[in-house]
Amino acid sequence: MFEHIPVLLEESVSFLITNPDGIYVDATFGLGGHSKRILEKLSNKGFLVAIDKDLEAIELGKRRLEAYKNIKIVHSSFSKVDEVLESLGIAKIDGILFDFGVSSLQLDKQERGFSYSKEAFLDMRMDTTSKLTAYDVVNFYSQEDLERIIREYGEERFARRIAKAIVERRSKKPIETTTDLSSLISSLVPKPKDGSHPAQRTFQAIRIEVNRELEEIKVALEKSLGFLKSGGRICAISFHSLEDRIVKEFFKFHSLECICPKDIPVCRCGKKKQLEIITKKPIVPSKEEIERNRRSHSAKLRVAQKV
Repeated sequence: MFEHIPVLLEESVSFLITNPDGIYVDATFGLGGHSKRILEKLSNKGFLVAIDKDLEAIELGKRRLEAYKNIKIVHSSFSKVDEVLESLGIAKIDGILFDFGVSSLQLDKQERGFSYSKEAFLDMRMDTTSKLTAYDVVNFYSQEDLERIIREYGEERFARRIAKAIVERRSKKPIETTTDLSSLISSLVPKPKDGSHPAQRTFQAIRIEVNRELEEIKVALEKSLGFLKSGGRICAISFHSLEDRIVKEFFKFHSLECICPKDIPVCRCGKKKQLEIITKKPIVPSKEEIERNRRSHSAKLRVAQKV
């Protein structure tokens, strides 16, 4: 079994489970770490729907949960949570858990092409049945689009320099591997003061583009809200500021009763409050968890409850 350490495990599951007999969704099944803990908290009447776009992760995770019968694992994107639930005849759920970002399996498996430190074909697909790869983005996107993606999704201040260099390099020969791209970026960008790799931000940006991660988060949050019972909860674990900002703004918007301009004396927007924010500040990993699992250091858990 591939090593798997679920992040903020006890915190997220304790916030999520409000009814042991309820129906829950693990929208990012991965290798089943959070799912296993959820199932341990559920009664025999409870039921869990687990979703993941990575077929390899699903096959490995299934082995972890062979003893449980009250779970349905579906190969799909969490942005299609409505289709998944409707196909199972489920109209309402008691809670949904999101654990965004790339998994340890995807990072550590060299041939998946996510890591800037391990040589592989530029792939980066979470769903290996999809068509767009990192190779396509790097070798066929315009310089303007590359710059925009690297700046917006990677928050990289050297985005223009990197995009220009990529276009110049690929005009002579395609950039095919992770180390080709990583070494090119390392020759252009000063080593960050925080000790991270010079290519980290660019790799993050390309990965987000390949998998349409931010668009899918926005869609999934909106769709899941419609399926939540009153008192049901959304728990979302993010790993970088772009993901966390989307969750924070989504929770804030749906926790407001009115969005009319302040100078209008009577509400005309007709908006209704749908969420109560449970975590006024995000829950972050303990020092002990970070020591056990370095990849958890940037995690933030936010929780909101349907009113």
